[in-house]
Amino acid sequence: MVAVQVERLIKASLRLAEDAPTGSPRNALSRSLAGDGTIVVMRICLVEDDLLLGRALAAWLGDAGHRVVWVRMARDAELNLAGETFDAVVLDLGLPDGDGLTLLRRLRAGGDGIAVVVITARGQLDERLDGLDAGADDYLVKPFDVEELGARLRAVVRRGQHEGGSADVLQVGGVRLDEARMLTFVDGQQVSLSPTEFGLLRELLRNRNRVRTRRQLEAGAMPDSDGQALDVHMSNLRRKIGAGVVRTVRGVGYVIDDPPVRRR
Repeated sequence: MVAVQVERLIKASLRLAEDAPTGSPRNALSRSLAGDGTIVVMRICLVEDDLLLGRALAAWLGDAGHRVVWVRMARDAELNLAGETFDAVVLDLGLPDGDGLTLLRRLRAGGDGIAVVVITARGQLDERLDGLDAGADDYLVKPFDVEELGARLRAVVRRGQHEGGSADVLQVGGVRLDEARMLTFVDGQQVSLSPTEFGLLRELLRNRNRVRTRRQLEAGAMPDSDGQALDVHMSNLRRKIGAGVVRTVRGVGYVIDDPPVRRR
């Protein structure tokens, strides 16, 4: 299985080089373009214990213009994440010194909202849901195409970035979202949200008092995920900001309403 994964990674890299027109960079840099044509360069912590697969992934991501720190142990990942600033983590689950989900839960419990894409051979539905429920922003089952990994990384990082032209602070009742600083507060207390949870809350706050359908929320905050993932992320968001903040409109979607006016 690993040999097949590595072969696919190498073929993808070679295909990108062969397809590049004369005079263009002969690597995967063209695949790091955002929708507006700008190059998205990320600092990525790659956590993959398999030597061949990790080496191939690190090489492909590096060729795509990203800055990659590759580690093979959970404890090394924690040390690097604590000591340096990263935009995203690519996390394998089967690590020699522990389970990747345990590492992910520790990150989230410590308030780290960094974008995390899980890569694993665990492909059953309950296993994917466990990963998302632990705080993953996206989940890829091996073997996968590296171009898809690159696209998903750009998507999860983009969800959490400030979008120009919008109000810096959105607030309804005791929930306040600071877009410029990527911070969320509930009744004055800061709460830690993953990039996907932040994107969902931002989408709902921007459209306060208007029901957003499931399709609209997925398109606005998590375009590369499936409908089941939305339920998991919404459940996690409600747990963090309060169960009564987001109202479910059955068969349609979700909405955040203005709090009722208190009459004196």
